[in-house]
Amino acid sequence: MSECNNNRLAHAVERYFFRTSIIDFKKIPGAPISYWLGDGVSKTFNGVSLSALIETEGQNKTANNEKYVRLVWEVSNSTVGKNSRWLPYAKGGDYRKWFGNLQHVIDWSKEAREHYRKDSSCRLIAEPFWYREGITWTDITSGGTGFRFLPEGTTYDMSGPTAFFPNREEIFRCAALLNSTYTKYLLPVLNPTLHAQLRDIKSIPQLELAKNNPRCAEISNLCIKAAEIDWNSFEGSMGFSTHPLLNPHYSLPAFEANYHALSTQWREMTLEMQSLEEENNRIFIDAYGLHDELTPEVPLNEITLTCNPHYRYGGDKTEEELEALLLADTMREFVSYAVGCMFGRYALDKPGLVLANQGETIDDYRRLVPNSRFEADADNVIPMLDGQWFADDVTERFRQFLRVTFGEDHYGENLAFIEQALNPKGKRAYTLRDYMLGEFYADHVKRYKKRPIYWLFSSPKGTFNALIYLHRYRPDTASVVLRYLREFRAKLAARQSTLEQVLINPATSQGEKTKAIKEIDSLKKQIIELQDYENDTLYPLATAQVAIDLDDGVKVNYLKLGAALKKITGLDAKEED
Repeated sequence: MSECNNNRLAHAVERYFFRTSIIDFKKIPGAPISYWLGDGVSKTFNGVSLSALIETEGQNKTANNEKYVRLVWEVSNSTVGKNSRWLPYAKGGDYRKWFGNLQHVIDWSKEAREHYRKDSSCRLIAEPFWYREGITWTDITSGGTGFRFLPEGTTYDMSGPTAFFPNREEIFRCAALLNSTYTKYLLPVLNPTLHAQLRDIKSIPQLELAKNNPRCAEISNLCIKAAEIDWNSFEGSMGFSTHPLLNPHYSLPAFEANYHALSTQWREMTLEMQSLEEENNRIFIDAYGLHDELTPEVPLNEITLTCNPHYRYGGDKTEEELEALLLADTMREFVSYAVGCMFGRYALDKPGLVLANQGETIDDYRRLVPNSRFEADADNVIPMLDGQWFADDVTERFRQFLRVTFGEDHYGENLAFIEQALNPKGKRAYTLRDYMLGEFYADHVKRYKKRPIYWLFSSPKGTFNALIYLHRYRPDTASVVLRYLREFRAKLAARQSTLEQVLINPATSQGEKTKAIKEIDSLKKQIIELQDYENDTLYPLATAQVAIDLDDGVKVNYLKLGAALKKITGLDAKEED
């Protein structure tokens, strides 16, 4: 080999050759072979780690989550909370920083806790740690590790490990450290697997020069509050109050103007969070001279607010595509809230949950919400059909809801705006009724993680559909649905008779006759479908007077009603503990 080639080879090797002392590896807990670690970050291990500050007690483990864990909306609201049967339970979840992902509850009854203590496959944390504030995160880190404030009156499991601190001020300061670019850079060094375990978090240096800067705690507090507001703006949160479009701050009569005001606020909130996180990063970078190794910038897709489309949808979508997705989802959420008001789960005149306990009735609603502007459905059955066959049809009731909330003057343009937003694919002549019949229930099942609270009675081919609300279910609910089915079938038969009269009318044109024949043929098939659905499924169910217990969860209770309800794919799958 020539001398020239030897020199080229030497230069190539030098480009990819790292020199460091074995002593530098030993500074890092576990002594990982992290040869790429910069000198500045390496030197931060000369201080005290978080292990000197963190107080912990392992994790809870039920060994049978199907029996002992629920999503919070499955059970009666009055049974959730400290000193109740069900306790809010952090189980990790999607990549999210500062606050959120609290949607589960664990059976915290005396009997359940005794089981966790005695069964060798279970674990119960020590009582002093039961309800403490702390910092939680998701064990699996494939989407990134986000550290979140765990509020008082909750607990956690192995999927959502939690660290505790001597006081709230330390929680805020350490949340700032843990959600910094420094920790993001360091975690893969401490544990190159897809897990962020408690021992890894305890190995992180405290970085006293920055952590004790009072601005860190201020930034952390502001970010936690903003993330909590964002989390509570969407159904499924324990703190959900009302749809944000109905906030008195947005009081314009034109629905589109209200949406643009809301989306502007959401963007401002996202940019403010981005600014705070970048300021937080600068504090740590400046304090330890890490400018050559870390940058303070935080991309928009890492600002983990649900109202931020860059985080919510990700990918390489354009601003226009992101805006269309956010608009469509916001309209779907508005429709979902309206349906909640139809059933009395929510009310325009009372923030938060209203009817959210097993067996509550319209009388309970009227007691809790006297003089309601939009009253809940009286019998807990709302038809969802291809036309306005009933006064309380879900589409007609939404139209009433829109008139009550945004007035009559702009009703037409408001409805048109919503229908257009619900149709991002640009289907021709797409209406609100098309959304209700074709997409609403699938959206609801997805929103409620395959544990829906509104259940859809549906005939085999979907000619008849009616929604009920789980928490208002009674053993005679199927009988009420049956009455609607029979009335609907009678209306279809009456329509068939009318069309048959059209056929024998000498004044009827050939085109009108052809159209009538086609509709009659369709009606005959529908009537047969409804008769079979009644005979084979709905009548036997109504006769059985099936009882349910909310504490058993949706998975058990939904399957009790069998083929009367629309099938949910995967509902019967086994859950992971």
